[in-house]
Amino acid sequence: MATQRQNIATALIRGAKVSPRKAMMVADQIRGMKVVQALAILEHTRKASNSIMQKVLQSAVANAVQKDSSVNPDELVITEARVDQGKMLKRMQARAMGRGVLVQKKTSHIRLSVG
Repeated sequence: MATQRQNIATALIRGAKVSPRKAMMVADQIRGMKVVQALAILEHTRKASNSIMQKVLQSAVANAVQKDSSVNPDELVITEARVDQGKMLKRMQARAMGRGVLVQKKTSHIRLSVG
């Protein structure tokens, strides 16, 4: 049985302007990877949440280095990649014959832990 890595540092962003479903696809892709590999994947794939995930991951690595200076950033692994639904901004969009349609602009809470 594989040993569970312990979380060293965590970074999160609340209210990121990206759909939770789209952010979960990226989180599932990088979960369990080494940080160097994950940053390379985030840099070279085109998804809506890549730039946000990249910033959160760099923040988590910086938090780990600040917390424990003996940590080698190249050996860190993403132990937790979690995306939750945030608040929804509800707006009206005008439609034909005086009607209106509700447009829901979804946000996400993204949490990445490295260890």
